[in-house]
Amino acid sequence: MSEARGEILSKIRTTRTSPNAAKNILGTMQARIRDHSANLIPERGQRPADERVAQFMAEATRVNATVTRVAGNPDIPREVARFLTDNNLPSRIKQAPSLAHLDWSETMLTVSQGVGDAADEVCVTSAFGGVAETGTLVTYSAAENPTTLNFLPPVHVVVLKSKDITGAYEDIWVRLREALKNKDQSDNFMPRAVNFITGPSRTGDIQQTLLLGIHGPQRLHIVIVDDKTP
Repeated sequence: MSEARGEILSKIRTTRTSPNAAKNILGTMQARIRDHSANLIPERGQRPADERVAQFMAEATRVNATVTRVAGNPDIPREVARFLTDNNLPSRIKQAPSLAHLDWSETMLTVSQGVGDAADEVCVTSAFGGVAETGTLVTYSAAENPTTLNFLPPVHVVVLKSKDITGAYEDIWVRLREALKNKDQSDNFMPRAVNFITGPSRTGDIQQTLLLGIHGPQRLHIVIVDDKTP
């Protein structure tokens, strides 16, 4: 080992084993979460609230998602059933616990609830919010909305309230911080994972040809709900 390399590694070891190292790192992280600064917001992310839903729908459609809009929660099961029937898709679905309030009795669908697994073909979840500038869905890991449902089944149906569509990514982070901190009442409120989903899974790695569904759902259907209840 060269003298220079040995000196570098020695400094790294000293830093890592310093009694203040972990404290300093943790303090930096907590300060960043508590006193975060906003980034630049592009003009396309500053549309008025009454234009955001249309912008979100246009952007989501542009990246191969399908989007529909319904008036309230009672319309969600009927819309999911219509989408599956029109596209000749399976009638057995797995729903997130966050949607346990939905009444599926008027449909012919077989509905179960829980985390996703390899046998699931269709999942229905809810989104924390949407970003109008790119047509992106935002979810976070929690018992009521298991992350596995977002990525394992080939067909992903997402319920999104129109009032939860923001203009830009920065707006979503503000909402997320406020919602989770109010819920947890502590500084350790950030979830294990926050997922940004823009269209179905895709890759261009194979001969530079765009293919859908390689690393996740092949279909993404978004149901925007105008219901005003919390």
